[in-house]
Amino acid sequence: MPPVPTRFVVPFAIGLLCLVWSSTWYGIRICLLEQPPLTSAAVRFLVAGLAMAAVAPRLRAREDAPAPPAWLWLTAGALSFAGSYGILYHAEQFVPSGIAAVLWGIFPLLMAVSGLLFLGERLGLRKLLGMLIAFGGIVTVFGGGLGGIDAGNVHYALVLLLSPVVSAVGTTLIKKFGSGTSSVVLNRNGMLVGSVWLGIAAFVLEDPLAATWSLRGVLALTYLALFGTALTFGIYFWLLRTTPASRLALITYVTPVLAMALGAAVGDGDMDKNAWAGTAAVVFGIGLVVSKGRAANAPAPAR
Repeated sequence: MPPVPTRFVVPFAIGLLCLVWSSTWYGIRICLLEQPPLTSAAVRFLVAGLAMAAVAPRLRAREDAPAPPAWLWLTAGALSFAGSYGILYHAEQFVPSGIAAVLWGIFPLLMAVSGLLFLGERLGLRKLLGMLIAFGGIVTVFGGGLGGIDAGNVHYALVLLLSPVVSAVGTTLIKKFGSGTSSVVLNRNGMLVGSVWLGIAAFVLEDPLAATWSLRGVLALTYLALFGTALTFGIYFWLLRTTPASRLALITYVTPVLAMALGAAVGDGDMDKNAWAGTAAVVFGIGLVVSKGRAANAPAPAR
């Protein structure tokens, strides 16, 4: 990172994550039109892990941190990558991209509870109110009807809810035991471990050789691997070292709205009056959570 004050670097990094991750939901849908879910996820993390391995020596030279313990990156690979994304890819075969992003809106609340119980983070009344308003906005986007999902596919939406739960467990462990360790090593090793687990599951449950690799599908998968995984998780794990996990979890309040707008633009969802009302509530809730008083402008200390 260039020598820019942290108060500028952190908001820029979080904004970049919001933009890229909001587009990955539709990217996954493109891949799933041609590729079996676990196979697609395995290849995504394999490519991303290899990309991280290529740049890791240079990034490690700039990182003044020891390597994380093996158990931590093994756990990160199993939970944050293989487990969470395996569930997500399977469910998003039937759940539209914008709806999937909205369902992931429970992640900030899970991390808020986790931060309070396990990470020593404090949540004032204003932040708690802001998170509840933002989450209420996400619910409003679909009017409580899950965006018109067919009755026969509602259970896939319920299965998808397990993805943020698994991810919250992995993120909590990374934040608690990996804050002082190398985010580059953790990210690289976790992706490669995740790709191995997903690959094993793909050969057991799917036929990876049945995947179709059109130019569109390859471009979508490459984008997901390099930008939606290697770049974004590299930034995200770096931010986890110095930024409260509950604040980073707010990313999932912004990405559902952007993902829904993108889905509507390409015919994978609708933006109705409930969507706009929900968007306003999300923005207002985020403002309550991230706003600070004059005495609280110092960067959050590393934990």
